[in-house]
Amino acid sequence: MTYRKRYGTASRQERSKVLDEFCELTGYHRKYATAVLNPREKGRAKGTPRRRRPTYSPEALRVLEELWRAAGSPWSVRLKALLGLWLPWARRHLQGLSPAVEQQVLRISARQIDRRLAPKKRRLRRRLYGRTKPGGLLRHQVPIRTEAPRGVPPGYTEVDLVSHSGPSARGEFAYSLNLTDLHSGWCETRAVLGRGQEAVLAALKAIQANLPFPLLGLHSDNGSEFINHHLIRYCQLHRIQFTRSRPYKKDDNARIEQKNWTHVRRIWGWDRYDTPEQVRAMNDLYTAELRLMMNLFQPSVKLVEKARRGSRLSRRYDPPKTPLDRLADAHPRNAMPPAIQKLLALRETIDPFELSAAIERKLRHTESTTTARAFAGRQASGASGPPTASLSPQRGRPKQETTCASW
Repeated sequence: MTYRKRYGTASRQERSKVLDEFCELTGYHRKYATAVLNPREKGRAKGTPRRRRPTYSPEALRVLEELWRAAGSPWSVRLKALLGLWLPWARRHLQGLSPAVEQQVLRISARQIDRRLAPKKRRLRRRLYGRTKPGGLLRHQVPIRTEAPRGVPPGYTEVDLVSHSGPSARGEFAYSLNLTDLHSGWCETRAVLGRGQEAVLAALKAIQANLPFPLLGLHSDNGSEFINHHLIRYCQLHRIQFTRSRPYKKDDNARIEQKNWTHVRRIWGWDRYDTPEQVRAMNDLYTAELRLMMNLFQPSVKLVEKARRGSRLSRRYDPPKTPLDRLADAHPRNAMPPAIQKLLALRETIDPFELSAAIERKLRHTESTTTARAFAGRQASGASGPPTASLSPQRGRPKQETTCASW
């Protein structure tokens, strides 16, 4: 109490001396000692924090959540970036979107979006597992690349396979061949039944024919579906730079590993797909609605700088942009490739909410066929009653309902 009185009545220079003496006597940190010696405010309840009134109305938060669900539950920075693309169409689909509510939605920060949507995001967290095995042949013909090149033009890509085996890896089942461009983040995916070398090469050729830029480089893991004579000859014939990552080092292929989650696993979950009809349904979605949604309407960020300060690792990203916008920025306006011009014109005519609804309809149709086959299998084995829930093969918990929020 004596030090508090002296500290409260002392001048600025004298306070420093009192603080030095108090810290030496008690061993307190200087910042904590300042809080202890400052007189407490009167007329204020102890332990009652001052809180700011809510800035955003319930209508604005409801509109934000519906936009987040329709866009596929993107990260807050990406969600804020896509508002400009989606809000003109949201006026047709969302009720209660007045000019005042729209201004609140545009004004909300990415950090506030994280706070408001945190309970919804916790329900969507899952882990990713793979089933590919490394190939032991021809590795000496494919050079190792440990770090993604910076400043490369569109066309240098990473590729990977994602399995859809369900709880059992027996027999033949579907895989998703996923490819992403390092410069723009453009992503193309095809489903194949099994991971045979010729089937994977055929899917890669189909992807290459559909890219809005020439394929210049290909980077894969060490799986035998990639490290084989067929793909090596194809890359040499078409002058495609072919590299591979180090064994068991997923960070060497970090960009495609992230796309495996956002573009494949969040859509199909961990169910088993093992029929030609299901593979055709997956490709119907991959080549149409999903391709347009992810590349034309979903902004993404790119890592610009990563620095370590002591034990803390800080990352800096560029402003969020859609893959199509990054491709357009890579070319002068007077020399824009026709393929990119067509895509820019196409985006002006597409309603993203209708695109999202079409994706959900196709997902539900494919999911219904999977559930029907599982029910038929249970009846054939003598089990009674329909299955109560689809279990995740990794955690054994009921799988979340497949909606737009899950992709």
